[in-house]
Amino acid sequence: MRYDIDRRDVLKGLGATGIAGLAGCIGGGGAGDDSSTSKSSSDGNGGGGGDNSGGPDVLNVIGYPESGIQLFRDYYQSTDGNQKIIVPDGLRDSTLPKNVGNDMANLTGTAPAASGPNQKAFNQMYKDEYNREPGVFNSHSYDAVAVLILANVAAGANDGGKIRDQMRRVANPGGQKYGPENFVDAVKAAARGEDINYQGASSVVDFDKKGDPASAAYDVWKFDSSADGGIKTEDTITFEGEPSGKMADSSPGGKNRTAKVGILLPQTGDLGSTGSLMIKAAKMPVKQVNDAGISIKVKSQVEDSQTKKQASLSGANALVSAGFPAICGPASSGNNIPVSQQVYIKQGVVGCSPSSTALTVTNLDDNDFVFRTAPSDLLQGKVMAQVASKKLSGKTASTLFVNNSYGQQLSDKFSKTFTDKYDGEVLQKVSFNKGESSYTSVIKKATGSS
Repeated sequence: MRYDIDRRDVLKGLGATGIAGLAGCIGGGGAGDDSSTSKSSSDGNGGGGGDNSGGPDVLNVIGYPESGIQLFRDYYQSTDGNQKIIVPDGLRDSTLPKNVGNDMANLTGTAPAASGPNQKAFNQMYKDEYNREPGVFNSHSYDAVAVLILANVAAGANDGGKIRDQMRRVANPGGQKYGPENFVDAVKAAARGEDINYQGASSVVDFDKKGDPASAAYDVWKFDSSADGGIKTEDTITFEGEPSGKMADSSPGGKNRTAKVGILLPQTGDLGSTGSLMIKAAKMPVKQVNDAGISIKVKSQVEDSQTKKQASLSGANALVSAGFPAICGPASSGNNIPVSQQVYIKQGVVGCSPSSTALTVTNLDDNDFVFRTAPSDLLQGKVMAQVASKKLSGKTASTLFVNNSYGQQLSDKFSKTFTDKYDGEVLQKVSFNKGESSYTSVIKKATGSS
């Protein structure tokens, strides 16, 4: 099928005050792993340098809730808790303070924000369906499945290659705009072969040439037991880029058929608490279509990735064997990368992760089969460094990161931006392994208290 990269308009470049540019951003990260891939030492003696006397002003902790419970228990028990702590989305779990036994008031977080034009509509739909506020990456999960359904309906076939060619046609600028509230109307239009432009809850959901979101935003948040959901957003930092990439020049559509979309997200494991809510969101567009009684039906199947590489591969293969040509997930980059390389790309299946953020995903030789609705960590490392310097007034920092590609890349990006752009000094970069019974030694190393 012929591609047409000029058929549609593109978004304008950098925007208003407070918007930071994408140009020149290079970094990495992700959202989880089950194996150690970092080159840093696993015993807490990772690289770093500088004078650590007195400890850092800011401690950048990169990890996941399950291991974070023990790590922060050890932190508050073994230090005076004076450091200002900055964490990424991987530790955004409102149950963490209760499980740690501390209000964690010295912790500030960043996370990809739900800042799409239909965010409010999605939030209300989610509350109506589940009687609670959506969690982190919930809007990204809804958008990922919504786009996969629309691309399938526009393609008129459960064929990975044909769905791939429609991904940007249904998402990037051009055509009638639709969002979560009138998603069924979007499906009807796609079935008629019309040009549509899905406008999401997490972002406008425009893809760049690598299949990444062209635009993104990050929330700056704190734990707050008085806030709805236990987390209070204090600020939002926005990035805007240009959609681009290959797409089909027409949409055949088709009625009286069943579109298939698989869901491969964690119900258990390190990201189980986060993934369970993401699955709820991912099921919503499927239910909308099936409840509407239109000529298009959607068949969906959920596989538990368990936040583990082998379980993710097994789940992906099970979905492919069941005839699913497009899959939402996995959640973590440590799982998404091997699934993309060993399943999606090899078998011509479209993958769209709502929360895998590693730079490595951007650089995959994927024949355009790998997409995501979550922004790359090339941005989150910059955001954390900006917050550490400007909001937390940090002059020195240390990183304490989970020993995998997610932690390593995000630590490196934070450190480079903190030193190069904000003239900060990184004292220590210390890795830790998941599942340890004690993290006291690595905490002392990172805080300079050993």
